[in-house]
Formats: sequence, C-alpha cells, structure tokens
Amino acid sequence: MSAAVDVTSYAAVDLGASSGRVMVGRVGPGRLELTEAHRFRNRPVRTPDGLRWDVLALYAGVLDGLRAAGPVASVGVDSWAVDHGLLDADGALLGNPVHYRDARTEGVPEKVWATLPAGELYAATGLQYAPFNTLYQLVAARGTAQFAAARRLLLIPDLLTYWLTGEQGTELTNASTTQLIDPRTRDWSRQVADRLGIDLGLFAPLRRPGDPAGLLRPEVLEETGLAGPVPVTAVGSHDTASAVAAVPAPDERFAYICTGTWSLAGLELTAPVLSEESRAANFTNELGLDGTVRYLRNIMGLWLLQECVRDWGDPELGGLLTEAARVPGLRSVVDAGDAAFLAPGRMPERIAEACRASGQPVPESPAEVTRCILDSLALAHRRAVADAQRLAGHPVDVVHVVGGGTRNALLCQLTADACGLPVVAGPTEAAALGNVLVQARAQGLVGDLSGMRRLVARTQSSTRYEPTGDTGRWRAAEARLARR
Repeated sequence: MSAAVDVTSYAAVDLGASSGRVMVGRVGPGRLELTEAHRFRNRPVRTPDGLRWDVLALYAGVLDGLRAAGPVASVGVDSWAVDHGLLDADGALLGNPVHYRDARTEGVPEKVWATLPAGELYAATGLQYAPFNTLYQLVAARGTAQFAAARRLLLIPDLLTYWLTGEQGTELTNASTTQLIDPRTRDWSRQVADRLGIDLGLFAPLRRPGDPAGLLRPEVLEETGLAGPVPVTAVGSHDTASAVAAVPAPDERFAYICTGTWSLAGLELTAPVLSEESRAANFTNELGLDGTVRYLRNIMGLWLLQECVRDWGDPELGGLLTEAARVPGLRSVVDAGDAAFLAPGRMPERIAEACRASGQPVPESPAEVTRCILDSLALAHRRAVADAQRLAGHPVDVVHVVGGGTRNALLCQLTADACGLPVVAGPTEAAALGNVLVQARAQGLVGDLSGMRRLVARTQSSTRYEPTGDTGRWRAAEARLARR
C-alpha cells in the first residue's frame, strides 16, 4: 500500500474586471491542482455620481467562495490594478470605489504635466500613460468632500484583505501601478508625491509578495465555517503579477501576453527601461516577484469583443468565432490600444467608424466585426512584442499566452502568425495559480520563481501554435494603421 502524499490547500481570491472567483489550489511534491470553488459576476453600477464598482457584492462573493472552499492553509487576494477605496478615520469605507472607466480623469493628465512634465514623470516612475492611473484619479478627487474626509487609501485587493483580517497594507506589485513607485528602488517616489502635493501618508505600509497580511477575523471564520487560525498571505496582488509568475517558461527568452478584458503584452526584466523612446512607445515598468520588472504595454484586449457581444444580445461565442474564422483576414484593422475604445457602449458602431475614417472596408456582420477585432488584437500583440524586444535589447524565442484568451484558438493562432513566433497557450487560470504558488512558497512548499514555473509546466496543460503564412501581410496592415 503506497504512502499518502501530503497535499496542502490554498484559497486564491482572483478578481477580474468582469467576474470574480475563489479557486482552491492543492500543492504537494510535484503536484499542483486548481479547482473552482465559486464564481460570481463583477458588474459595475452607474450611479448619478458616475461609474462605480459594487465592492460590497464582491466581498459577499469572496465570503461565499471561502465557505465553498473548505479548509485551507492560507488565503491570498489579487485583482485588477489602479482602483481603490477611501477610508475615514474610523476605517470605514467612504463610498463605492470609482471605476477606472469613469470619465472623472478627463483633462487631468494635462494638469499634472503642467506641474510635472510627462517625460520627468516617466523617468521617475516608468509607468505608461493611461488616463486612469491612480495618480490622475487622486488629482481628480481633490476638492471633493469624500477625499477631504479620507485618512487611508487601500487598493482593491488590500481593501478586501483589510475586511478579511482587520489589518491594512499596500502590496508592492499593485502599488507599482499607482504611478507613485520608483521601479529602481521599489519604494515610494517621494519626489513625485512632493511635486504634486500627494500625501503618501494616505497609503498603508508596503508589503511584498509572501509577506503575512493577518489572520481571518473571528467574524469571517464564523460566516465561512472555517476553523482558525487561517492566515492571509500577500501575493502578487496585481492579477498580472500573479499571472506572469505562473508563465511556464523554461528560461528568460520569452514574451508573455496576459489575455482577458485587457491584453498585457511584454517581457520580464531585471531592471526597468526608463528611456524617452520607451515612454514614447507607451511601455510601462510594473513590479513583479523577486525583483523582476514587468515591462509591458496595455492593449484594449477582449473588452472590444465582450462589448460587441453584449451589444448583439449575447450570441453563442463558439459559433461566432467559427464564422469569424471564415472571414478573410486583415481586411480591416483598428488600433486596439486606442483610448477611443475605453468607454463602454456602441462598440460595433465605434469599430465601424474607425474603419471608415481610415479608408478601410467597414465590417458589417457580427462575424466580420469579430474578425476585425481578433486581427487587430493579434496585430497589437505583434507590435508590443517586437517593440519590447527592441527597446529592452532582450530577444525572445517564444510567446506565452495565459489567461482567458487561451480558450480562443483563433486569437492564439493569429498571434503566432502575426509575431512570427511559436505561441504556447496556457494556463488559463494563471493569476490564480500564481496566487496559490506564492502562498505555498511562503510556507516552504515550493522553491524560487524558476521552481514555481517548472511546477506549472509539469502539471498544467498547454497548446502550442506554430506561425503560418508570411508576416509581410501583417507588416502591410501595420503600415495601414501608421498612415492614419
């Protein structure tokens, strides 16, 4: 009779822009398994004050998920970046967090640059321009009664961790998206904060992935049925940081694309790239595990297709992709990084308008619009991977695609064709896996980042897509966009 293998269970709370999930990871010698305990919608709400996250519903979903997860050795929380909750002096939330797609930051970056020019801001923080960066949100909030009453700012995963434990902290990988962190020192940029009059005292002390973040409160234990003590561990709380940690790459010669509502395409480096050329190319330097830098470009991602599908009345996606595969490729493309596509609503019409304005054939049927979106995303992936290699002086041999887009075989094949490189697609739940592995490493069950990746490669399935066709067609499509 064989001896039982010791396996430890961990709960990964993984919140995306359209859904949340609590996953249970089981880790043992040569073993890494992931199962879904609970999944729930993340549906923003438009109020008279603007677009808001329903963070109370998210927290309820987390509690339901922990109840379904059963006994676990630790809990970790990751989510999207930049957004936050403001707390008063008693630690009470002052209002539902503002959604990054809200219009309140319109015109704010220009006001910031009048005090701190964009080039100086990039040289200090290495963060790409995005109108919703936390820095711009804070400047937009000035003068409001809520901001005047705020005594603490907690990023979304830190806010949920606070409600679970009663302890406050600011996890570093997510803090690096605020545009207030110096990626060289991996600490706050007091230079930027002082120039812009931002009080860094609003932020709780920094935590690193693997640091303890408290114990589940007695009330949480009672509500979830868990037997305490249950520690909460700081993970790569920016979901992309957790996802990149779970890329099953054997060495450093890889690019990654974290696909979902956004596509985040780039490289893992040991030092930031802070050149003016990098700023002009709109690359960001966000922090990862173990001293790494996630050098990447944000691309609008499958948000474009999600919004179209919503507008079309939620048709069956598999059939839509099958029809899109029959549409001639690269007939029309749009810039998938264009901020014109950031806001929700009328997405098919806006894509048609962009094609019309650039003198390209206008896609009409859902299949034609879908093919336009997927071609455009693959083209944006190509440009990001090529630009990152050039700007960082870091050549790659393969592109790893992780996240929800791994289920989209057409997008993966088009990305391989566009990049002229093999694409390895998987794992789909990379963020949750990275979350689990950091917890397991904190308890000594797995080794360094390379060891974590080897375990992912051995235990998780992936699909390899070889490039086909001539990349000249993609170069021509690129030139079409450049002439706009």
